[in-house]
Amino acid sequence: MNSVKFFVISILILGTVQTASAQNDELDMELEVTDEEKIILFSGFIIAVIGIFLFLARDVILRKKTSYDKKDLGSKQDKTYEKYHSDWGEDYEELGKRKNTKESQEFREEAANDSLPNYYDMLGVTKEATQEEIKTKFRELAKKTHPDKTKENSEEKMTELNKAYEILSDVERREAYDKYLKIN
Repeated sequence: MNSVKFFVISILILGTVQTASAQNDELDMELEVTDEEKIILFSGFIIAVIGIFLFLARDVILRKKTSYDKKDLGSKQDKTYEKYHSDWGEDYEELGKRKNTKESQEFREEAANDSLPNYYDMLGVTKEATQEEIKTKFRELAKKTHPDKTKENSEEKMTELNKAYEILSDVERREAYDKYLKIN
């Protein structure tokens, strides 16, 4: 075992000495490259670049065309729109994007026009009211204004109460509504 260690160490020392002595020898060598060699080197470089490009693009080049690809269908008209507005992508929210639901868009437009109704006043509760308070107050008002109970034409008033309760009873919808509600 010791002889193997000695042999390996002596080879390493010998190699180091040879390398050091080779660097000290001053050799006057100039590299001369002919035009033909330059063409060969440049061609090899171009072939390597093309090979790398083909390797990276192999999936697109070798993709088999399906019958869907061959047909001119209406669903292929706007692939960019489909990519970003697919039903499959609505399960998650991308970073930096707000949830832009139709309802929050309606709230935004109504707030801009100063026509956003104050659902808290409709139900007669404060903005800090709990879900239970909202539920109790809605049921109380619904008993008073229901068209079957009052025998009057109060369907429009009942629709407004239902919409107010629908929005304020749902936590997410209430948060969206509160963003745009301006209470003085």
